[in-house]
Amino acid sequence: MLSRLVALFILFLVFPIFLIVGFFIFIEDGFPIFFKQKRFGINNTLFYMYKFRSMKRNTPDIATHLLLNSQSYLLKIGYFIRKTSLDELPNLINIIKGQMLFVGPRPALHNQDDLMSYRSNFGITKLKPGITGWAQINGRDEIPILKKVFLEKEYMEKKSLNFDLYIIFRTVTYVLWKKGIKH
Repeated sequence: MLSRLVALFILFLVFPIFLIVGFFIFIEDGFPIFFKQKRFGINNTLFYMYKFRSMKRNTPDIATHLLLNSQSYLLKIGYFIRKTSLDELPNLINIIKGQMLFVGPRPALHNQDDLMSYRSNFGITKLKPGITGWAQINGRDEIPILKKVFLEKEYMEKKSLNFDLYIIFRTVTYVLWKKGIKH
């Protein structure tokens, strides 16, 4: 419940950023402003995760790294909001809805069967997904799936308020220095 209240408060604070980013997306490529995508949540349940749309409307619904010439699908503002992680701000809606937390494993795409298989084997699927997590601050897009899963397992074993606060602090530094972001 505390996560939901904090997310609501942060959403109120960053609402002007929502308006500005939404305006630039609309000017460049029209509606919708938000991108919603099926993701795996706690216990392998599917939910729609919200992000600012950084790709053109006709982009296939697959992981960005699997797109041929992914740069051709990227909006001009898309590059900026991805590098600054502003595209993730609408994840606050998912926290308010109780589908995500601030810290946990990143929710897997609906078609990432390999990742979900590993997570199931290690019991990680019983964790609620998060905006950021231990794997994100230890490599983000630069590490292979199996290493991400081992980091998520380590997070599951060490999970505590202090550890979550440490991960949040490190996430802020990652975003400021754009570390580990490939696209």
